[in-house]
Amino acid sequence: MSSPLAITLCGIPLKNPIIAAAGTFGYGVEFEKLVDLNALGGFVVKGLSRKPMAGNPAPRLWETRGGMINSVGLQNIGVRAFVSDKLPKLLPFQTAIFANIFGYSTEDYMEVARVLEGAEGLAGYELNVSCPNTHQGGIYFSSDPALLADVVGSVRQVTRRPLMVKLSPNVAAIEPLAHAAEASGADAISLVNTFVALALDARTRRPRLGAGFGGLSGPAIKPIALRMVYQAAQAVKIPVVGMGGIASGEDAAEFLVAGASAVEVGTASFWDPESPLRVARELTHFLAEQKITHVSELIGTLRCDVPPPGCDVPSAE
Repeated sequence: MSSPLAITLCGIPLKNPIIAAAGTFGYGVEFEKLVDLNALGGFVVKGLSRKPMAGNPAPRLWETRGGMINSVGLQNIGVRAFVSDKLPKLLPFQTAIFANIFGYSTEDYMEVARVLEGAEGLAGYELNVSCPNTHQGGIYFSSDPALLADVVGSVRQVTRRPLMVKLSPNVAAIEPLAHAAEASGADAISLVNTFVALALDARTRRPRLGAGFGGLSGPAIKPIALRMVYQAAQAVKIPVVGMGGIASGEDAAEFLVAGASAVEVGTASFWDPESPLRVARELTHFLAEQKITHVSELIGTLRCDVPPPGCDVPSAE
C-alpha cells in the first residue's frame, strides 16, 4: 500500500510533499546528525553562485513578532566547491536534492547551471530570481517579466533536469511573472521568497541588521503567501510549490488547498531542525482526521469564492 503522502513533482518521486527550503538547511550535510534526511520529501541546498561569496556584515538575523528578518547575503562556497566537497557526501541519501541557483547576470545563472549539469546526484534546480541584474542597471529579475523570461529560457537551454523558478513577493502582481516563467520553460514555480523589510532601534536610531534591509519570513507572512500561491496556481498549468510561514501540518494543508502541489518549510527550521519531518507527520494526521485517502485530494480544492486575481479587495474602514 502506497503512502498517503507520496507524490511526484515534475517527474521526481517524493516520499512526501514537504521540502526543506533553501537557505535554511545549509548544504544538507550539516543536518545529517539532527534529521533523518532519508525521511524528507526533499531539500534545497543554500543558494549557489558562480564564485564564493562572503555574505553581509553582522548582525544578520533579527527575530520579529511572528517571524524573522534575515540579511545573510547569500553567503556560499561557490558552485565548484559545492560539487567537489559537498555533493559527494549527499549521494548516499535517498531523498530528492535540489540545487538553488542565483546570479547577477544571465551568464552567471547559466554558468552555475552548466557546472551542476556535469555532476551526479541532483534531482533538479530552483532558480532564485530575487537578485538585481547588474548588467541592466540593477533591475530585479523577479520584477520584470522580460528579464525573467530571458534568464529562465537561457538556463533551460543548458539544463536537462527539472527547473523550478522561485518567485519574489515584492511585486505588484504575481501572475505576469508566473506566466513568464512557465512560457520560458520552467517545469514548476515556487513562492514566496522573503518580503523586503526593515528592523530598527529607536534608541540608537540605527538598523538592527548590519546590511540595513533584510528579508521577512515566518508565520507573519503566511496569509499573503497563501494569497499569492492561489493567484499563481490559477495563472499557470505547471506545478506550484508553496512556502511562507509553514510551521505545522495544517499550514501545509492550507497551501495545498490553495493550489500548491508541494510545500517548502524554511524559517521553522531555525527553531527546530526537525520541522520538515514534524510537518509531514502532522499532515498525515490531518489526512486521517479528515478521512482523506491521499494528499493529492487536497490540491486546489478551495471552495469559497475569492476575488479574481488582480481585483481590488475593499479595505476595512
